[in-house]
Amino acid sequence: MTGSIALLGQPNSGKSTIYNNLTGSRQHVGNWAGKTVEKNEGSFTYNGTKYIVTDLPGSYGLSGNSDEEIITTDFIRSGQSELTVVLVDASQLERSMFMLAEFARMDKPAMLILNMMDVAEGMGKEIDTKALEKKLGIPVLPFNATDTKDYDKLKKLIAEEMKAPHKLKIAAPAEKADVKADSKEKFKWVSEILENVTRTKDAIYKMSKFDRLMTRPVLGKVICIAVVLLAFVVAMLFMMPFSGVGQMIPTLLHDPIEKLLTSWNVHPWIISIFSMMLPNTLSFTLSMAGFVFGVNIVFGFLEETGFIARAAYQFDGLLSKLGLQGKAICPMLMGCGCTIGGACGTRVMDNWGQRMLAMSIVWAVPCASIWSIIPVISGMFFSWWQTLLVCVGILVYVVITMVVVSKFFCKKLVPNDTKSGMIMELPPYHKAHWKHIFKEAAYKAWDIFRRALGTVTLVSVIFYVLSFSSDGNVNNSLIYRVGTFIEPVTKFFGMGWQTFMAFCSGAFAKEAVLGTLNAVFMGNNSLMEATFFSQATSTDAALLGSAMTQMISPAEALAFMFATTFNIPCIMALSTTYKESHSLKWTVRVALFYICNALIVSCVVYHVANLFM
Repeated sequence: MTGSIALLGQPNSGKSTIYNNLTGSRQHVGNWAGKTVEKNEGSFTYNGTKYIVTDLPGSYGLSGNSDEEIITTDFIRSGQSELTVVLVDASQLERSMFMLAEFARMDKPAMLILNMMDVAEGMGKEIDTKALEKKLGIPVLPFNATDTKDYDKLKKLIAEEMKAPHKLKIAAPAEKADVKADSKEKFKWVSEILENVTRTKDAIYKMSKFDRLMTRPVLGKVICIAVVLLAFVVAMLFMMPFSGVGQMIPTLLHDPIEKLLTSWNVHPWIISIFSMMLPNTLSFTLSMAGFVFGVNIVFGFLEETGFIARAAYQFDGLLSKLGLQGKAICPMLMGCGCTIGGACGTRVMDNWGQRMLAMSIVWAVPCASIWSIIPVISGMFFSWWQTLLVCVGILVYVVITMVVVSKFFCKKLVPNDTKSGMIMELPPYHKAHWKHIFKEAAYKAWDIFRRALGTVTLVSVIFYVLSFSSDGNVNNSLIYRVGTFIEPVTKFFGMGWQTFMAFCSGAFAKEAVLGTLNAVFMGNNSLMEATFFSQATSTDAALLGSAMTQMISPAEALAFMFATTFNIPCIMALSTTYKESHSLKWTVRVALFYICNALIVSCVVYHVANLFM
């Protein structure tokens, strides 16, 4: 036997937590047919019956103002689910019941979950669930999504409702043609339902000292930035064990695999794949999963404690100019350390369009790897104060790129008719549920690892084919032949074949740039070793600088630095964006935009610099 249920709730209502705990690993993610909106579907079994669970897109209403709302409304009306499980935030019941007011007009079987009851109780709020259940005519379950003990009660109630479903017995709010009048009617409906149902012990809310600091216009922003940057450091600490194991894999596997396959007279091309490329691909992906694990732990902590809501309040006005909500400040700041973390951090956004736009803008933020190579290359050609100007110029163009990305993609991803001001009640601070946070972080890290491994391996094979040479000489690789063939074109954009090859390898991993420059200008190591062993191979900056200054001009070096900075961040970030967005089309669009942007800024910088150098 099988049954089908749908989870309906506003963003941040705990819907995703309930969905993950119900379905575990028995779920798959895609996009709704014809829409670039994430579709989550999974299953669980209870007492021999299998239940298909559809996690409907989080939205604030069912009025059809966005793709998420249209999809959710059409799905419920179609009757594809036998039961709709409506989630509301018990700590902000008056506001979150607005969704139920709109659902009431559909006349479909439902049950209500009052999530975050622990938070409501901590705020001194009392909810008479029996009285609420009697008024509504449907089952009402007080619930804490992070407490695994509550799920047996939830599954039992779902099973009972599937056998004898209930519908709302209270009349739906009268529909009005005017939007404002209609909203007023819904809030009136909610107020009537909650009358004599809720009670607050302390009706006067007193703002804490920390909140008084957090809500200051300037100091609050400084505190937010400091906390998120500290969170990045903590995420790196969680990543270190994974990265350490990852770095050991190529060292441990390279020589034994190479010797074994050589003894079997396997072709060098195949040997390189199994001894060099695959171990390093596994290493890259494991390190990436480790960072995702760390990022989800710190973001889970910040979200559960209520910090992200305050960061959203601080930066909403500024980021609204880019078409984003204030929540985007967290992934953007996380992107300063690693674009992968920034892309994963966009999960705090309310809908798919906001997430995709945030990921697109996060790509413009130079990661820590960029800042480890730009001063080195700049120092080869320019004085310290000129290097400082180069860094300032890059930061200025970061802002320009963000604005251009917003103008370029915002209309499609976040149409004007779906934008609205942020109305928010600051949640109270409360203790984090560490068991739940670690469980969610581990699940997401494993999901990213298994999904990204295939993508990274595929791109690695493509890069391998382009850069392979049987004798290790870069001049005998396909990428060299292509590079020298199109050099007249790349020269127009400010890069000769050597810097263009480094530009290409930088798209694979920014850490590979110095190693690639070392390979093409000094002949040390093969291009494959320079790319895949970028962390293990050493580069003498003084010798490399001497060779580069003799072969290329300062204008080309400057153009190359801008091109490398604003190229796609790296293949791991590309893979993460694809896995987070579930849209190959939009990932390719963003990648093509950044490649074109990098070549354009490189061209402009090169030709302008030639006038003065």
